[in-house]
Amino acid sequence: MQFDPLKSDHPGQGLAHPESYWAATAGAAPSGDGAVSGDVEAEIAIVGGGYTGLSCAYHLARNFGARPVLLEANRTGWGCSGRNGSFVRPGIGRRKYHQWVEDWGEEAARALFAEALAGVGTVRGLIREGNIDCDVQPDGWLKIAHRKGRVAELERDRQVLNDLFGFEAELLDAEAIAAGHFRGTEAFGALRAGESFGMHPLKLADGIARMARDAGAVLHEGSPVTGMARDGGGHVLTTPGGRVRARIVVLAVNGYGPELNKATRGRVLPVLSNIVVTRPMTEAEKQDTNFVTSDVMFDTRTLLNYFRRLPDGRILLGNRGPLREAPATQARHREELLATIHAKFPALRGITADYFWGGWVAVSLDSMPHVTTAEDDASLFYCMGYCGTGVSAAIHMGWRLAERIGGGAALLPVLDTVLPRMPFAAFRRLGQAAAFRWFRWRDERG
Repeated sequence: MQFDPLKSDHPGQGLAHPESYWAATAGAAPSGDGAVSGDVEAEIAIVGGGYTGLSCAYHLARNFGARPVLLEANRTGWGCSGRNGSFVRPGIGRRKYHQWVEDWGEEAARALFAEALAGVGTVRGLIREGNIDCDVQPDGWLKIAHRKGRVAELERDRQVLNDLFGFEAELLDAEAIAAGHFRGTEAFGALRAGESFGMHPLKLADGIARMARDAGAVLHEGSPVTGMARDGGGHVLTTPGGRVRARIVVLAVNGYGPELNKATRGRVLPVLSNIVVTRPMTEAEKQDTNFVTSDVMFDTRTLLNYFRRLPDGRILLGNRGPLREAPATQARHREELLATIHAKFPALRGITADYFWGGWVAVSLDSMPHVTTAEDDASLFYCMGYCGTGVSAAIHMGWRLAERIGGGAALLPVLDTVLPRMPFAAFRRLGQAAAFRWFRWRDERG
């Protein structure tokens, strides 16, 4: 089915997860509270059952004794929370570390990096607290220069990490990459650091869902919000099965439903991100590639490739997909992703793909997420615009939202700002097409 979040407020796909490697290997789904049936009264309603919404629901229930009502159009974890690239790392938004310093100064950049590191810690804490078995891999991430000219960019970020943030990172040359990580092309140097790991994203989402419900949150799946309205001192959320009245509403939809409310309408661009997973490598392919690393990896393209070796010896690789989720363009992109693996790892030129899927990430105008309240309504919270780096950021921001709602805690000033409106929002897809052509041309020039 074709779906564009700019044209529909909810996918309407039912309760089955889209086919993916994660869905095929996640195991039994957590129990929920069924779809909304009749009218419901709630102090806090959360729209969206991904990482942000689930984390917010859990922390509100556990830390503040609240009983939030979460509304998910499909299953919890149905969107990008259950079908992402599986990277937990200290990243917030799409700007490079040295750009944080250039844009906001050293003090704000240090605070933002501390928040990013805290996000990794939040994920580790939930996994530990909930005893979530989500295939956590050893620590390590690599940002790889795909052209010689991009090594200098990595050195700039290394200096910021080491000298300004006090965070250990090293610059590897091509020989070190080949000896200790993998042999392939497009690897002229790499920035390597810790405090990052790969895991199974749907198992993680399912684990947080179980924790949230056990703590007292109510999780209504199969309950898309088709309308929102103010009613006296509260909000009325309309679903196919009934209405939910709440004093406080949290919009945690990211790329799936940003047009639902005027507070977020026209303020993010949902962008399709696709992933291919190969068959397991043979022993000969493992030896020829020396693909021994479990680090999460991505290259220096603007439209970057992100990839990792999975625990069963498969290769996962993803990047930005076509403008729309049409079957023909998706089929072509599946082959393009597989060809990218063949190009990066010539020893895998005979490898085939067993899985292919995609999902919509939300890109903001300033390439940063925003966690705040609506301009004209302090009882309407939202957090979105993760720009494809949302695993630890979304889970952490869900916790920060719970702290704000339940205890009045302040949010980081850099992130507690209103999402800027996209210029000529009705023509976002045309702008995306032009930008993607420019990025692809620039990325291959070195």
